[in-house]
Amino acid sequence: MPQGSKVADIGSDHALLPAYLVKEGIVTFSIAGEVNKGPYEAALRQVKGTLIEDKVSVRLGDGLAVIKPGEVDCITIAGMGGSLIASILNADKAKLEGVNTLILQPNVGEEFVRRWLSENGWLLQEEHILEEDGKIYEILLASKVDSDTFMKEEQHLYQDQPLGTLTLDRSWLMQLGPYLVRQPDEVLIKKWSNEIRKQERILSTMAATNSNEVKEKREHFEAYKRALEEIVACWQKDKRSLNGWKN
Repeated sequence: MPQGSKVADIGSDHALLPAYLVKEGIVTFSIAGEVNKGPYEAALRQVKGTLIEDKVSVRLGDGLAVIKPGEVDCITIAGMGGSLIASILNADKAKLEGVNTLILQPNVGEEFVRRWLSENGWLLQEEHILEEDGKIYEILLASKVDSDTFMKEEQHLYQDQPLGTLTLDRSWLMQLGPYLVRQPDEVLIKKWSNEIRKQERILSTMAATNSNEVKEKREHFEAYKRALEEIVACWQKDKRSLNGWKN
């Protein structure tokens, strides 16, 4: 979060993040946007009568409808699916006028967010992955840059990455995260190991059906699972090497 920003937290729930950012002096002003009346009223109670009431504006509305063009320079959206986050950003692009930083935390479907950023000239600057209370989250930070910088940095960011017998092309990097794959940690490995097990469960439900349509789908899932298994195996091997273990 850039120091001194004016931030809008979309889908803010109880306004905990906007209130915290103001209290800690990280931002000078924040908007807590919430589409549902219950969380909106809870957010109002969170800030009403406090010393930060004049610096935290709680608003009821859908997505970016709660802000005016040029009102904030940073937007945060967390705790939603990636497809929904992309839809919110896409629905009212005029509201992004003056915004230079997006901090996005999709629960699932991170690739939808990365694709939206890429297609709309937002440069992905940082990615973080963490586990909390048994759930894994990815946090993406993107900034608005000039077109020449965007083209140059974007091309480098999604450049093919060889890994084992595979090549992590743009499609794979969109899914896995171009920064995350360069320094895979235990949380990233755990996330995609879980995905492998998910694919195994899907395949087990298809085992009893032999129609051509199901057979084609099964071949697709099997190929995807094999690729993920190789990716995870390469990451694990690299981590053992870095830790001084024998391969």
